[in-house]
Amino acid sequence: MQLASVTKSTTRFYTDVIRGLQSSHKHLDSKYFYDERGDELFQQIMNCDDYYLTNCEMEILRTQSDDIALTIGKLEKNFDVVELGAGDCTKSIHLLKSIFKTDKSFTFFPVDISKHVINIIEQDIPKKIDDLNVYGLNGEYIEMLQRSNEISSRRKLVLFMGSNIGNMNYTASIAFLKEVRNYLNKGDCLLIGFDLKKDPQIILNAYNDKQGITREFNLNLLRRINKELNADFVIENFKHFPVYNPESGECKSYLISTKKQRVFIGDTEFIDFDANETIDMEISAKYSIAQINELANLSGFKPVEYFYDSKQWFADVLWKCI
Repeated sequence: MQLASVTKSTTRFYTDVIRGLQSSHKHLDSKYFYDERGDELFQQIMNCDDYYLTNCEMEILRTQSDDIALTIGKLEKNFDVVELGAGDCTKSIHLLKSIFKTDKSFTFFPVDISKHVINIIEQDIPKKIDDLNVYGLNGEYIEMLQRSNEISSRRKLVLFMGSNIGNMNYTASIAFLKEVRNYLNKGDCLLIGFDLKKDPQIILNAYNDKQGITREFNLNLLRRINKELNADFVIENFKHFPVYNPESGECKSYLISTKKQRVFIGDTEFIDFDANETIDMEISAKYSIAQINELANLSGFKPVEYFYDSKQWFADVLWKCI
């Protein structure tokens, strides 16, 4: 096998994959789920009956965006909106429309690791909100937040929706939020989505849907590695296995090697798997209100207001930089 397919644009992907799979605790970074096929599969996941998160947050933004915009407007004026992990903007579009009613001068900076997603947003959002300034940023969250500050000196409202903060463990989430705070000014705002602790079975079902879409979403990352990094994962030799710990609030997804095997990546690297050895694919943490308040306090923010869905399964929380 040759490694010719590993170009400058895939160097970080290659490095992260090798580092993760050669570690004593094999893992892959969930941000790499989102190639074009991964984007399609995640859209399907969001439409699954078992995956309640999207519907809960959609309800909040569809019915309360005017209230959220009004609350933000009381805290700051003349701000731009930066959405970290924008996805298809089907939820945030409601808030953007509400903000646009009172301020047509702001620029929307959607940030996403997927260039495919950014291209779609730049084409679609101006059709839904006439005259909205849209400046897509393709890359890592913190780097692109810094880039938005270089482009515009206006105050910032950062959106971090969909319980994306749950894709980090507690320690990592504090470190990440501190980094976000470092690129904001006192008085800037962060609207952040949290999946709340609830019946453990409801949570586990969300990551083990009956249609098997989440399973395919996880396995698709192996297919991506095969395609982009010239690897030879045999997809049938791995199975999807989610678990939920109601005490810690961590829901984790693993791929399990069903046999002893060796996987080559490019011409020089290989990874050995024992039968039943795991690859840690993703964490999806769930929170109590006390934990959310603690996260804010430890990372330089102050909670201003909570916006809940009707079941109180999910909360979008407005934080202010202090």
